[in-house]
Amino acid sequence: MAPTTTGMTVTYIEAIRTQIEGMWLSLILRLPSLVIALFVILVTWVAVRFTVNVADRIVRRTQIREDLRQLVETLVKLGIWITGLMIAAAIVIPGLTPASLIAGLGVGALAIGFAFQDIFENFLAGVLIMIREKMRIGDVVECEGILGKVEKITLRETHIRQLSNELTILPNSMLFKNPVKIFTDERIRRDELVVGVAYDTDLAKAKAAIQQAMHSLDIIHHENPVEIYAQEFNSSSIDFLVRWWTDSRPRDLRETKSQVVFAIKQALDDAGIEIPFPYVTHTFKQAVPLQKPENEAA
Repeated sequence: MAPTTTGMTVTYIEAIRTQIEGMWLSLILRLPSLVIALFVILVTWVAVRFTVNVADRIVRRTQIREDLRQLVETLVKLGIWITGLMIAAAIVIPGLTPASLIAGLGVGALAIGFAFQDIFENFLAGVLIMIREKMRIGDVVECEGILGKVEKITLRETHIRQLSNELTILPNSMLFKNPVKIFTDERIRRDELVVGVAYDTDLAKAKAAIQQAMHSLDIIHHENPVEIYAQEFNSSSIDFLVRWWTDSRPRDLRETKSQVVFAIKQALDDAGIEIPFPYVTHTFKQAVPLQKPENEAA
């Protein structure tokens, strides 16, 4: 005799009830382990805060760079959290060991690697950026058209405050794989200016006037020589290339160039030397009278 529908329904309900009772009993049996695991996580959180404070005090005494200090703090946090979570997992699942956990993670490592490729790439780039000596916090840099001051470097991204005060957050892989200009790598940097004088100017006199103007400025670094070269014959002037050294911060560069322009203009005016603007010369050939056709002449 085939079982009735009512009998099958009762059997299914009984099976579900048995499963729920078993899960509930298992939860009750593991409740002490869960409480202990939560306690371990709480202790781990306290240990992270305490250890980071201790590590921060030790690192500050060594005069280590700010970006390396952040790297040390991050690695300390990461190491303690991984250790605490592995202990908590082993308490909840008694048969779990660090070796089996690592082996289990290795099964899905390839899939995780593809899924979080960008995160891992930025993480590794952040570590390498922090380790290398170049591009420290406070440097003025330019990458892919973004120019500004480095405010913060984390393991995933770098915060750059642009000169117009916007904050730009760049992924570390972008800074690691592309060329980066570091304007403040050295304390001073060379700048230059092209100065044009009229063709009828005594070039030696013009060079002496420019030289005197540059020596009168205290804002430039005179321990490095000022270079003045007659550079080329331009369309309406003979151009001098003037080079000098000043502080490398962008504001210092702009302020110095402004004072250089003022000083050279005043010196050339005092010497009676013209700074010409472009001239346009029109040349007209002699007009040739038109010849009338022979039939009209007749």
